[in-house]
Amino acid sequence: MSLPQPLKSDANVRPATAASRLSRMLTLIGFVLYAAFAPHSIAGAWIGLALAALGWLIRILDTKRTGLRRTALDLPLWLFFAWTLLSAVFSAEPRVSLAKLANVSILLIFYLAQAMLTRRRIIMLATLMITSGVAGVLWSIGEVARGRGVVVEEMSETSPFRQTTPPLEAGDAIWRIDGQRVSTIAEIDAALRRADVARPLAVSVISRGEHVEWTLPPRTEATQDPASPSGLRGSQRTHRFRASGWTRHYETHAELLQMLAQLALGFALAALQRKGSRLHIMVPAAAFALLAVGIALTAMRTVLVAFAFGAFVVAWRAATRWQTHLAISLVVLLALSFGAFAVSRTRATGALMFQDASAQMRLSVAGHALERIPLRPVFGHGMDAVNFHWTEWGFPGTQHIHMHSTLIQLAFDRGLPALIFWFWLIIAFWRTTTHAEAAWRTSDDPDIHGFLLGTTGALAGFLASSLVNYNFGDAEVALLLWWLMGAVVVAKRDGMRNADCGMMKQKSEDGS
Repeated sequence: MSLPQPLKSDANVRPATAASRLSRMLTLIGFVLYAAFAPHSIAGAWIGLALAALGWLIRILDTKRTGLRRTALDLPLWLFFAWTLLSAVFSAEPRVSLAKLANVSILLIFYLAQAMLTRRRIIMLATLMITSGVAGVLWSIGEVARGRGVVVEEMSETSPFRQTTPPLEAGDAIWRIDGQRVSTIAEIDAALRRADVARPLAVSVISRGEHVEWTLPPRTEATQDPASPSGLRGSQRTHRFRASGWTRHYETHAELLQMLAQLALGFALAALQRKGSRLHIMVPAAAFALLAVGIALTAMRTVLVAFAFGAFVVAWRAATRWQTHLAISLVVLLALSFGAFAVSRTRATGALMFQDASAQMRLSVAGHALERIPLRPVFGHGMDAVNFHWTEWGFPGTQHIHMHSTLIQLAFDRGLPALIFWFWLIIAFWRTTTHAEAAWRTSDDPDIHGFLLGTTGALAGFLASSLVNYNFGDAEVALLLWWLMGAVVVAKRDGMRNADCGMMKQKSEDGS
C-alpha cells in the first residue's frame, strides 16, 4: 500500500521565473550576511536582513502570496506593539517616544524569518552564527593576551585629558579616540592632530577595570602642545578589561554568546542521543565550551548565571544519561569559576559580591523606577522620556542609564498592560518551541531537534538575564530573539508534517 503524497503548492508546480530566482538569491545572501554579522555588528546584520526583506518583497509581488500563516504568537505580538504605540502617543515626551517606534519595528524580522526560512536554511544559518561567535571568542582570547589600549603613566599640566569628567588618572587606559582604536601615545597624538580642534572628542577609557565613555572638551591651538597634543606618557597595554569581541560592548557580546552557546549545546546533545559520529558530537560540544569561555571573559555576572540556567534547561529536556549531565555541569562550573576569576581580576573591588558602585547604582535606579511605575501604570512614562526628566523625576546621579531589567523597563516605559502582553508573547514562544522540540524528539533528524533543544535553553537564559538586564532593548539581542521565533514557527510546521507522515506510515504498516 503506497503512502498518499502531499499536495504540491503553486510555488512547487509553477516554473521558476527570473523574479523567483532573484528572490531566492537575495534571501539566501541576506540571511547568510545576517548570520555572519549577528554576533558582532548591528550594521552588518541590518544590511543582510534588508537584502532578505527585499527578496521577500520580490516574491510577494511575483506570487501574490506572503508565505505567512497564523500562529499563537501573532495576537500577543500585535497587542504588545499596539500598546507600545499608545504609550508613545501618551508619553511625557511624545515626539521622542514616537521616533523610538522605528526600533520596535524590528519585530517584523519574525515574519521575514517564518516566510523565507526553510528547515535546511535554519540549520545552516544557526551553524554559521555559532561559528562566527566562536571566531569572536578566539579574537577576545587573543586580545586579552595581547592587551588593549595604552596605560597612562604620567600627564603634563597642560594635558587636555585633565579636563575630562571625571579627570583621567594614572593607571587608566585609553583604548579608543573618536571611535578609533589606539594602542600607543603616538596614535593618541595623531588622533588629536587629525581631529577638529574646536570639536569635543569621545574617549573610551578602561578605569579600574570598567569601560567608561568620556568626552574630551574642545581644545584650542593655543593650548595644544604641537609636540605632544595629548600631554601623556605611557607604553604598556592593559590586560585588565572585559572582553567584547568585535561588538560595541561586552554586555551585548555576553548576551549573544549565551544564546549561541545553548544552540551549540542543543546540537551536541541531539547528536549524542542518536549516537551520531564523534565529529557530529564533539564539534558543537567544543563550540559550547569555547562560547562559555567567551562569556566568562566578559565578566558579566548576571549573564554567567543565566548561561548556567539555560544549559541546565537544555540538559533536563534532553533527558540524557547522568554522565552527560555531569559533563555539562562540570563545563558550567568551570565557566562560572573562570567568570568569577575574571570578575575579581578586571572589575572594581567588591564586584564579585555585588558590592561595587555599579551594582549599587543599578539597584538604586531600578528601585526608583519601581516607585514611579504606580504614577503612570497604564501607558507608562514613554520610551526614552526619562532622559529628559532624569533629575526632575528624582533619579540618582547625572548619568542617564536604563533600568537594567526588561520587566521594570517595559512597565516604566510602556505601562503594565504592555508588560502583560510581553509575558503572553514569551509564554507563547516557549510553548511553541517546546511543542516543536517534542515533535522532533523521536525523529531521525538530529540537527533540527538540536536547534529546537538549544532554543529552549537560549530562551530560558534570555529570560533569566532579562530579570536584571534590559537585554530586550539591545538591538542585536532582540534581532536574534525575533529570528529564533520565526525559525521555530517553521520548525514546528515541518514537525507537524513529520508527525502526520509518521502516522500515515504507521497506518500503512498496520493495513499491510
